[in-house]
Amino acid sequence: MIRAVVFDLDNTLVDFMAMKRLSIEAAINAMIDAGLNLSRFEIQERIDAIYQEKGMEFQNVFDQLLYDEFQKVDYKILSSGVVAYRRAREAALVPYKHVYSTLIELLKMGMKLGVVSDAPAKEAWLRLTYLNFHHIFDHIVTFEDTGVRKPNPEPFRKILELLQVEPHEALMIGDWAERDVVGASKVGMKTIFARYGDVFNTFESNADYEVSDISEVIEIVRNENKIRI
Repeated sequence: MIRAVVFDLDNTLVDFMAMKRLSIEAAINAMIDAGLNLSRFEIQERIDAIYQEKGMEFQNVFDQLLYDEFQKVDYKILSSGVVAYRRAREAALVPYKHVYSTLIELLKMGMKLGVVSDAPAKEAWLRLTYLNFHHIFDHIVTFEDTGVRKPNPEPFRKILELLQVEPHEALMIGDWAERDVVGASKVGMKTIFARYGDVFNTFESNADYEVSDISEVIEIVRNENKIRI
C-alpha cells in the first residue's frame, strides 16, 4: 500500500534548467547595457565555467565574473545583472504542466507528500514558495537537513522518518537516475523516473516506473493500491 509520494524539486516539479537559462540571458543583457565590455558569448562562457567549478547553485556567480575581469566588483554592473536575473527568474519559474492538478489529486487520495532536494534550504524553499507549493507538502528535506547529497540514503531515510511511512509505502519520483532512483532504491522505496525532466539523455533508468508526464503518477498509485475507478 502506497501512503506517500516524494518528489525531487528541480526538473521534476519545475523546469530548473529553462529557468536558469532565461535568467542568465536576461542578466547578461543587463550587464552589457550597464557597461560590461565583453561579448554575450564571452560572458556566457565565463559564467558556464564558474558554474562548472562551483556548482549550479553558486549564488555569487556575477560577483566572481566581475572580480575575475576587473579584480574588483563593479556594483553598477553587478546590481543590473542581479535585478534582471531575479525578475526573469520569477517570470520563468513555473511548474511543469499538470503538476498542480496531480498534487491536488494525490492529496484527495490521502497521500502524504514530500520533497527531497539537493538544493540549499533557502533556495529550495524560495522556489517552492514562488510556486505556492509550500503549503502543499507535508515535509521538505534539503541538503542542510542531512549534510549529504543524493544518492546517499540519508536524505531518503529522513523524509521517510518525517512522513512516518515505511520505505515500501513510498514512491520517489525524480529526473536524475543516478541520484534519485539509486538513492531511493537503496532504502527500499519504489521509484519513478521523470523522463520529461531528463537532461542527460538517460538510456536506462532502472526505475520501477518511467513517466513522460507527471500526471501518470496518479495511475501508478492507483495500480499499486489496486484502486478501481
